[in-house]
Amino acid sequence: QGGAVYTTPFSPAVKSVQVCLKSDGRPLNARIELLQGPNNNKQVMEVYTEDGAARPFFVIIDTPGTGNVVRIVNTATVEFPLTASCEPYIVDESVLEDDSLGAGGMTWS
Repeated sequence: QGGAVYTTPFSPAVKSVQVCLKSDGRPLNARIELLQGPNNNKQVMEVYTEDGAARPFFVIIDTPGTGNVVRIVNTATVEFPLTASCEPYIVDESVLEDDSLGAGGMTWS
């Protein structure tokens, strides 16, 4: 729905994530944010496409270090829902993972 927020934390072993945004043929208007720890400025991408089914948005984002969170905000109105997918792309198996973070967890707020 419009205004919905999708937040996904990633473990330190995840070196990059893939994000895919699409809609059911309606305009897609969203903001993708990468938050890297509490003291860093967030990196923001504003995304717009006229037809989210014919032209979905796909991006790979580097997530070096620890404390990475990807937040996706649907900046459209409630009439323009979108489908968001955010998954690990490159995972460094040599890094010890913290099970409390989980690579695929998600939180709606």
